[in-house]
Amino acid sequence: MPDWKKKIVDTSAAPAAIGTYSQGVGFNGTYYFSGQIGINPQTNELPNGFQPQLNQILANIDALLQSCGLSRNDIIKTTVYLTDLGDFPAVNAAYESYFTAPYPARVCIEVSGLPKAALVEIEVIAAQPQS
Repeated sequence: MPDWKKKIVDTSAAPAAIGTYSQGVGFNGTYYFSGQIGINPQTNELPNGFQPQLNQILANIDALLQSCGLSRNDIIKTTVYLTDLGDFPAVNAAYESYFTAPYPARVCIEVSGLPKAALVEIEVIAAQPQS
């Protein structure tokens, strides 16, 4: 197997992995971050309600990005998992304040359940700018 230059993301500024996975993995300047639910990394608690969970997820994503020297502008794709597709307009509203155009590519999927009974989960892929 080749000796790949991969970086395992590990920061206390975002929730620790709650299973057999990493917070993220960087490979050749592209970072694949595991899905984030709205767990507060200081309390390990999941807030009640969709909007508080969504806000915490975006803060967790910021922390993961910053730990790798990245920013929101480096996100190239997101995948959003919702337990109720009726929350999709709230996701769009959050994206309008979180991102600036041009927006990253996105997939949004309704699922029957998420870890810890979360209402939303978001995973992102980000890439370091090439000079």
